[in-house]
Amino acid sequence: MKIVKTVLCILFALMFINAGLNKLFNYMPMPKMTAEQMKLMEAFVRISWLMPFVGIVEIIGGLLFILPKYRALGAIVIFPVMAGIIIHNAIYEPAGLAIALPFFLINLWIIGDNWGKYKPMIDA
Repeated sequence: MKIVKTVLCILFALMFINAGLNKLFNYMPMPKMTAEQMKLMEAFVRISWLMPFVGIVEIIGGLLFILPKYRALGAIVIFPVMAGIIIHNAIYEPAGLAIALPFFLINLWIIGDNWGKYKPMIDA
């Protein structure tokens, strides 16, 4: 089971590192977008710092996710981005949930697996 977790975490991390690098360097082609998605993208373009910031968060979270010692931190760093991906796919592109949901579940699994590391933050 440890090997499965390691392989899944490395694939998860590489996906986020690639997505983050793409947000910074735009090397992958954009899929065709609907009118609603174009409005959303225009809003992101107006907030010029948002997409590079999300890209940097994805890269940092992905790098942390690779290393077992920092995986708990990486899972928390990636969680808000992953939640945004799930919400975006649920609203604008439900077919994308087939890819996003397994990644979200991997993230939740790692958070649950490391719950003991988070307890000191929430204990009163």
